[in-house]
Amino acid sequence: MSEARLEKGESGLVPADDGWFVLNAADADWKTGSFGSYTTFEGRKDGGRMFERMGFNISRLEPGQPMCHYHGEDDQEAFLILKGDALLLVEEQERALKEWDLVHMPAWVEHVIVGAGEGCTVLAFGTRSGEDVRYPRSELALRHGAGVEEETSDPEVSYKDIPPDAPTAFAADWLPRG
Repeated sequence: MSEARLEKGESGLVPADDGWFVLNAADADWKTGSFGSYTTFEGRKDGGRMFERMGFNISRLEPGQPMCHYHGEDDQEAFLILKGDALLLVEEQERALKEWDLVHMPAWVEHVIVGAGEGCTVLAFGTRSGEDVRYPRSELALRHGAGVEEETSDPEVSYKDIPPDAPTAFAADWLPRG
């Protein structure tokens, strides 16, 4: 297999075709919106996914900003706090997270991560074999701006009032320096 071409996206580089590649997070295409700033390292011009069986992203959350809506899904996920502090809402409980904490979510565990302290940077990863998701009504999640008023299993319904994400520039302080 040949090396994928990297091309300029809206705010950074994206792989333009199939193949192996090396892409530094600081040079990747980043977006920002209601659920923080993030990169998926994907972005082919044909709209397809580079990673068909796995997904991962790096998200930067400001204090009090949720990563998504509180949900459970039919496959496992994991999260690594790369920098800063976060709050994990899980199964109607709150758990403080700090740098280098790893969170494992088996299938159907209801959860969301919210930025805390000065904010946080989170590496999220999981498989893409699942298709089902549930967004339950959760008083805890609603108090943190991370919940839905009515339970749904339709992501389009859950996120219907969320404005589209916009390109953004990467900020060097989002990631730890070695």
